[in-house]
Amino acid sequence: MAKTAHRRRDRNQSGAAAVEFALGAPLLALMLVGIVEIGFATRRQMQVEDAAAAGALYASANGWDQAGIATAVTSAKSNAAISASPAPSQFCGCPTAAGITTDVCGHTCADGAASRSYVLVSAQVTRISFLSSALALPVTLTATATTRIP
Repeated sequence: MAKTAHRRRDRNQSGAAAVEFALGAPLLALMLVGIVEIGFATRRQMQVEDAAAAGALYASANGWDQAGIATAVTSAKSNAAISASPAPSQFCGCPTAAGITTDVCGHTCADGAASRSYVLVSAQVTRISFLSSALALPVTLTATATTRIP
């Protein structure tokens, strides 16, 4: 009698693995797609940051040249559709512990030196999503870089 009960129990579990897989597979697939989506968004953000840094590097090497800086931003990463938006801008400011405080050109800063000339470089790209807005990731990725120019 014990053998018969044991066989019935085995027969009752014969499709359990298939049912568990059928219930778990969609969840695992959704998690995989979400991980891939976050990975692609992170990669695009790094490309935008690299493009803004390339524009700042161009400005620090060549001085103020709005068209040249914008070209450096858009040429930094091929196939990335990155734009220099808003356009690069030049401003005068004084370095502080909190960053750069905008000031009048030629004005004396708190450290006793004259205000310096800086360039603000911006880059942006529109991200294409697999999951639309399901993960609430930003659609437009942006980055800025600021550098002092001679």
